[in-house]
Amino acid sequence: MLAPQQIETWIRTDLPCQHLTVDGDGQHFSAMIVSAEFAGLNRVKRQQRVNAILKPHFDTGVLHALSMQTLTPEEWQANG
Repeated sequence: MLAPQQIETWIRTDLPCQHLTVDGDGQHFSAMIVSAEFAGLNRVKRQQRVNAILKPHFDTGVLHALSMQTLTPEEWQANG
């Protein structure tokens, strides 16, 4: 069974994150991802960036579903 911590590791390997949490039940996961790399990108482009990192795991079927909220550090601070 896939653990949320493994998804965090995959994301952190390729995306510098100021904050990252992943929760899930082994099949479906949700993530809060805060990265300065999202500055200037719309929501779709941000999610495409994360999906590109996770693509090998989606392709092999190890990871099935991930919903995500993607924020810049400034947006996260304003929402916090």
